[in-house]
Amino acid sequence: MFGKLSPKDLRKFMKQFGINFKEVNAKEVIIKLEDKEIIIKDPNVIITSFQGQNVYQILGKEEIREYKIFSEEDIKFVAEQANVSDDVARKALELSGGDIARAILLIQEGKVK
Repeated sequence: MFGKLSPKDLRKFMKQFGINFKEVNAKEVIIKLEDKEIIIKDPNVIITSFQGQNVYQILGKEEIREYKIFSEEDIKFVAEQANVSDDVARKALELSGGDIARAILLIQEGKVK
């Protein structure tokens, strides 16, 4: 449809139809899902604006970081038993793979702070 348009001609053509775009110098893009994160380091990000809406095009190599979701009850229990904050309890649960007893031992052994 566009033949062999140069990037400059393509931008001019898009501008005629009210389509604007710009590149963003992003260092990292993180997409947070319920059970994991998609991380794209050093991405190429282009924002295209059309009729008041922005469309983000992200190009790059992705890294998937999965994480377990622990119940608030488990976090509170570990925090109370080990006398630590909820954040420390959560870290211990992550390191122990959700094993409550092991999480408490890791805190008591000073392996989680």
